[in-house]
Amino acid sequence: MNSNDIIGAIGVGIILLAYFLNIFSLIKKDGSLYFILNIIGASIACYASYLIDYVPFIILEATWAIVSVFGLIRSIKKPNIF
Repeated sequence: MNSNDIIGAIGVGIILLAYFLNIFSLIKKDGSLYFILNIIGASIACYASYLIDYVPFIILEATWAIVSVFGLIRSIKKPNIF
């Protein structure tokens, strides 16, 4: 396993962690932590895809990170209503 694989595995691992935490109701799907984990994970996975010059996954992971940034902004601006 080379450094590109390790970097990619960390990124994908963070994305999967966010997914599993959400599925088991340990974090909210519209909460800041969910979006932050997705931004970090997708950014790292995007970088790993860039290192191996694999454009389809660069596009996928970059889009995932950008959409998560918008979700984070939206969740921060959302008023807390009980």
